[in-house]
Formats: sequence, structure tokens, C-alpha cells
Amino acid sequence: MSRIPRIVILGAGYGGILTAIRLQKELNYNEADVTLVNKHDYHYITTHLHMPAAGTDNPENARVNILKLIDEFKVDFVKSTVTQIRPHEKKVILEDGTLSYDYLVIGLGGEPETFGIPGLKEYAMNIRSINSVRFIREHIEYQFAKFKREPERKDYLTFVVGGAGFTGIEFIGELADRVPELCKEFDVDPSLVKIYNIEAAPTALPGFDPELVEYGMKVLQDKGVIFKIGTAIKECTPEGVLIAGDEFIKSATVVWTGGIRGNHMLDDAGFETMRGRIKVDDYLRSPQFDNIYVVGDCSIVMNDEGRPYPPTAQIAMQQGEAVAHNLIASIRGSQMKTFKFSNKGTVASLGKGQAIGIVGSRKLKGNVAALMKKVVDIRYLYIIGGIPLVIRKGRF
Repeated sequence: MSRIPRIVILGAGYGGILTAIRLQKELNYNEADVTLVNKHDYHYITTHLHMPAAGTDNPENARVNILKLIDEFKVDFVKSTVTQIRPHEKKVILEDGTLSYDYLVIGLGGEPETFGIPGLKEYAMNIRSINSVRFIREHIEYQFAKFKREPERKDYLTFVVGGAGFTGIEFIGELADRVPELCKEFDVDPSLVKIYNIEAAPTALPGFDPELVEYGMKVLQDKGVIFKIGTAIKECTPEGVLIAGDEFIKSATVVWTGGIRGNHMLDDAGFETMRGRIKVDDYLRSPQFDNIYVVGDCSIVMNDEGRPYPPTAQIAMQQGEAVAHNLIASIRGSQMKTFKFSNKGTVASLGKGQAIGIVGSRKLKGNVAALMKKVVDIRYLYIIGGIPLVIRKGRF
């Protein structure tokens, strides 16, 4: 084994990129050999994807070139796809090679959780990547074009969004803003367009402040969104969705935002998982391997009530910083830190100029919350890329 420890980071999502950036700032030259592996040469801002999916922003605004974020003298970047993790051999198999490690950070992101609902995997679209949102945007525009040729097909103008969590709510807010533009462009009567939001839980944005949820739903209903709350999707077909009560909604567009599970490679590698996620120890390590750290959608961190925190960008960022600290502590033989999530607040956008949020003990709604959402976005850009990235990407 090389005397310089080898750290391999899998995935350049929020947790992975923050780990790499923090390591390059804190490590001395030749103190560790750090490699970041990602299947694309860009990091994308997941919390921004609902906008290009609806067509209200350019997908380019949601992505950042990885080589603009890392110092190649301190972090090697490998553009490749991970195919297998072999924890007992301390190896990672890529589609075009093998990497050995002393310390591994798994931040591979999650996969859509379909809860076994028939047809969802095959026929629903997901807001999960730059390519997926490009596809959704083009698909939506294509439905308007097709309707002009087949005006009897009202299902082309019926849009079903499964799940009323943050991604679902933010997406329908943008979609409702986009529809009038598309109607104008394709000369379609706006009254023919239907946007359904279907949620099995008894409320939209489960766990969020009820007063703000009520406000948010009213804003979206005023934009024409039809909510079906406390209503499960029973099946998805090429023609639409069957929902509780045996009602069938004919739709050529079903977008599923109803949940995320961990990456299948964790199960394949023999890790103990819950819905594909690893319940990490106090230092964010796999309980089975003290040289493997897990961040983001692949990890489970419990709150004080013994329930898992939702896998948000905010928690993944804090995990990345904590993992970097603990890796450096391991290498230097200094004190590791236990991970404690600090909730800075949550903001959900409802389309242009509208949002709801909680920051500290304050409830925010309308323009004030929308402004706070922009501040949150700009703060993240500053953390990963400093002032230059804020100037390039920040939308003031």
C-alpha cells in the first residue's frame, strides 16, 4: 500500500462535491491521493431541475463544470460510470477500469422509489438529471404540437404529477406558469389544459407547516392545478393513471416525483440497507466498514425522535463537510466529529415570484419567500464556486 492514503469519492452530487472541495482546501500537498468519480463532467443543482423540466429556464443554468470547482493538483477527476463496489477488496469497478482505495465516500445519488406501483417505472418520467429534464420539457412541448393535429385527443393536454413533496409542488408551480405561454405559442385554448397533482398522503408537503401548505395549495389552485390529496396512484399505463376509487385519468404525460430510494449498487455490494440506503454511524460511516463514508440519498441519518431526516440538498452539503473533516482527522490521527444536522430552514417555490418557507421560527410566503429561495441558491453557488460562480450563474 502507498504510504499516502487513497481517498475515492463516488458521485459529484451535493455530498460528494462538498467533500472534494473541503478536502482540497484543508489537505496539504501529498497528504492524501484524492479521486472524484462522476459519470458526467458536470455537477448539477438538483433543487433547480424543476424549472428546466417545465421549460421556464435553460438546463445549462442548473449545471456547473466540475473542473471549474476542483483543483486538479489536489483532486483527480475521473469521468466514468461506477458498475460495482467491492468493500472487502477495497476496490471500485468502473466501466473502463478499477480503482483501489483506503477510504471510500459513497455519494452516488438515489433512484426513483415506485413503491411497487405497476407501470410507474416503465411509463412515468422522473426529474432526476439534466438529460431527464430536457426530455420532459421537449415531451411537454410536443404534446401541444400533437394536439393541434389531433384536437380530439384531450389527453395530450392533461398532465399528471405524482407526489406532492417539494419536487412535485415546485414542478407544478413552474408548469402552471409555462402553460399560458405554450397555449399562446401553439394557439391552444387554456381551458383545455389540465394539471393534476396526486398525493397518497393526507396532505401536500407532508410534515411541512399546515398554514403554509394551505397558502401554497391556494396559489397553485388559482393557477389551475387540480389536487387529489389522500389519493394513491394504483397503476400507471401508457394511456394514463388509475387512482384510488378506480378513477382513470387519461394523460399522455405522467411525471413521478413521489419518492427516492438509495442506489441499487449498495444492495449489490452486500451493505445492510433500508430501501437501498445505509443507516450511517455518528461519523457518517457504514456500520460494517469504518473506512467507508456515505452521504446524500444513499445515507440514512436519524433525528432525535428516531426518524430519518428527509434526504435534502441541505443535509447532503453538511454531510460532505463533516466527512471531509473526519477523513482528515483519520489521516492525521486527530479527533473526529459526530454529525449533527443543523436545519437552516426550508423554502419551496410555487412558480414565478411565489414561495413558502420556514427560516428559523419565521414563516415566509409570497415574494419574501421567493427572495429567500434566491438567497439560498446564491449561497450554495458561493460555497462551491465563490464569487466567480455567483456572477456566472446567480440570477439576481
